[in-house]
Amino acid sequence: MNHLLVLIPIALGLGLVGLFAFYWSLKNGQYDDLDGSASRILEDDDEV
Repeated sequence: MNHLLVLIPIALGLGLVGLFAFYWSLKNGQYDDLDGSASRILEDDDEV
């Protein structure tokens, strides 16, 4: 039972850290251009 008193706050803390990281990535525009990389892979950039 004593282990739960330690593990539950650790789990909640890690969940909050993950949620904070997700909101931070949204704020910095990590998910703005989802189609850009998909179309860039199809372009031929070999200019020899």
